Amino acid sequence: MDFTPVIAQLWGMLSWAIPFLLLIALFKSPWAKGHIGELLVRLFAHWQLDGQVYRRLHNVTLTTPDGTTQIDHVFLSIHGIFVLETKNMSGWIFGTEHQAQWTQKFPKRSFKFQNPLRQNYKHLKALEATLGIDPAHLHSVITFVGGSTFKTEMPANVTRGIGFIRYIKSFRQVVFSETEVDDMLQALKTGRLAPSFATHREHVQHLKRRSDPSAERCCPKCGSALVVRTRKTGANVGQQFWGCSAFPKCRVMQSL
Repeated sequence: MDFTPVIAQLWGMLSWAIPFLLLIALFKSPWAKGHIGELLVRLFAHWQLDGQVYRRLHNVTLTTPDGTTQIDHVFLSIHGIFVLETKNMSGWIFGTEHQAQWTQKFPKRSFKFQNPLRQNYKHLKALEATLGIDPAHLHSVITFVGGSTFKTEMPANVTRGIGFIRYIKSFRQVVFSETEVDDMLQALKTGRLAPSFATHREHVQHLKRRSDPSAERCCPKCGSALVVRTRKTGANVGQQFWGCSAFPKCRVMQSL
């Protein structure tokens, strides 16, 4: 019996099924979800935020004393600078402003992830240092896309979907002149690292080094070694952090 027609038919089915399955796997990857979430935010901002009022920069990588930090979106206006962190997540989201980690929960499993407010805090400090401005005029904004539901009360600057648009537009006081906004935009354009695959790869490697407790780290202020310490008092008792070995002469601390 000649099986050639059957084999040919099966091969024809596999020739489109395999790429289709690979495409589905790609879209479910964290890399793809992140990029899709950022693209959605770009589209929302383009449609809802007047480009003459809110200058936009995306994927801004800045150097910091201990490496680099990567900012999803920056909106500059006469009403302040808004630093937006995007999370493309589904499921139930649990978290409070001061928790180190939040929880993404599904019916049969759950995952921990870094409090995005803490994650965005480093972005704000990098912008403050780069632009030399009053931190009161820098505003942290978090937006979740992807159909997630908040199961705990969130601060006003933690939003879903296009909620970040309403939050940004709620600031009406003029704190910068148009000239100052243009100058800050130019400073970021020249001060950022080139948005490229090489820049992203180096940033990812930096994050891996930061999360490796065995990696040698130096204090960005005095050059002494950083060591892992544990908080013994205060609201965050028991939490570990990087502390300068020259303490108390040098009091530099970094999150673990």
